[in-house]
Amino acid sequence: MINMAWDKETHNISKTEKIGQLFFPAAFINDSDQEIKKVEELITNHYIGGLTFFHSRASAATNFEGKQKVIINKDSLHRLSELIQHYQSIATTPLLMSIDAEWGLAMRVENTPQYPYAITLGALPKHQEELIYKVGQYIGQDLASIGIHFNLAPVADTNTNPNNPVIGYRSFGEDKEHVVSCAISYYKGLKDSGVLGCFKHFPGHGDTLVDSHLGLPVLSKSREDIDQQELYPFRTAIAHDIDSIMIGHLAIPALTEGKNIPATLSSTIIKDILREELGYKGVVISDALNMHSVSKLYPQKGHLEWQAFYAGNDILCFSEHVEEGIRTIEKNASDAQIEKSYKRVSELKKKAFTKAALPSKIDSQKAESLNLDIAKAALTAYKYDENSFKNFLLAPFDAIMIGNRKQCHFFDEISKHVTFKTINSEVEVSANQVLIALFPPAIKPKDSFGINSEDIDTIERLSQKKNVLIYIFGNPYATQVFQHQHINNIILMYQDFLSFQHIATQHFLGGFKAVGSLPVTL
Repeated sequence: MINMAWDKETHNISKTEKIGQLFFPAAFINDSDQEIKKVEELITNHYIGGLTFFHSRASAATNFEGKQKVIINKDSLHRLSELIQHYQSIATTPLLMSIDAEWGLAMRVENTPQYPYAITLGALPKHQEELIYKVGQYIGQDLASIGIHFNLAPVADTNTNPNNPVIGYRSFGEDKEHVVSCAISYYKGLKDSGVLGCFKHFPGHGDTLVDSHLGLPVLSKSREDIDQQELYPFRTAIAHDIDSIMIGHLAIPALTEGKNIPATLSSTIIKDILREELGYKGVVISDALNMHSVSKLYPQKGHLEWQAFYAGNDILCFSEHVEEGIRTIEKNASDAQIEKSYKRVSELKKKAFTKAALPSKIDSQKAESLNLDIAKAALTAYKYDENSFKNFLLAPFDAIMIGNRKQCHFFDEISKHVTFKTINSEVEVSANQVLIALFPPAIKPKDSFGINSEDIDTIERLSQKKNVLIYIFGNPYATQVFQHQHINNIILMYQDFLSFQHIATQHFLGGFKAVGSLPVTL
């Protein structure tokens, strides 16, 4: 682990350098030497305060719906560690290294431990929230081991819209009290590992229909509804003295006198509501400024950065125009606002650099053990009829896998205990009972989670003629793409991990009952 001490005097630096400390541009793990030199120049010439790491330019959020191919690099972790050490070595003042690691380094880095999505953690019984704490703790340890100090997580949005294209599975659910309880457990785990956390996306991104990476969502709700629903998790989290809050790129006209202004650029939302009304004293960080919901608003380089700073953001994340942004802020901003933001960011960096050193090795076996515990506790019986379920172990059944997987470990494990026939199409069915393993190809709701119409028809036709038992290894909202009034048993597994397939096998064989609770309404 890189354990950098915060031992350099910074109070005598120039105003220009103080503004530079507010910028956290993107750094890409798998980038060209030419692009790496550009990052070096930002560090040495513009005194930036930190970096936010992404896998590659092709994987950056604004390209999610594009056609750029992401090149897999099995050595990304080693490359990331090298870059962190290199960038720190040339920095005058230690850089605060940040990353989006909501479900672990695996969100950005190949061959690293992946933990369950927030929606899976939201299915855990209340008395099992210690598992969420461990997820935060283990993720924090993984990050700290390679020199990352700041996880841009957890998501504190309440996902009340099943068709939300960008939050969905990243939220702990739709119940505001449950969401904030889970988010705080995760956050405490991060903190105890020595890593900073960030609650996002204020004022609340859970009831939107537009992906803010690609366009501006507009949330048309009353101020009263916003107060009661969207703001609740953040209001509660603020009482726990959280490190930072990220502002979302969404418009809420009820909070901005009827105007469709992105929250990131609204001083009313940040200064008046978050700071004054809710009393938040910590660091405010913008969502990525390259996202199309805001990046297309100001063609003049540096003007977006100035508007985001003026609105009240202390950290400008993923600025694409650092030099111009620094110059524009210096020209227009008051010394008082610059000083306040600089002090808040400095205090955040002090927190990061005064933590004790942590274990320096990522432990994949520890992650696997935790995932098994979570799988068992989160497994949810969305629909359950005991007699028809148990009949699968008493009478012949056929099994069919639906999704774009080459192998179903769930079926492989069951076959070690029970004899059945694996089929590839509906016409091959001979038994009166059919076990379906559904692996939705996509985690987001676009195009029915990637489930094609033929497979949907197969599920519905089989359910009308046979006793169907279906295990869903993916987003539980996928149940909404097919009719299931004739299906007696639907078991939600949430993830397709091997550990979750193993637990599904044990459940199918009668090893234990499902105790998870559905975190969203289907």
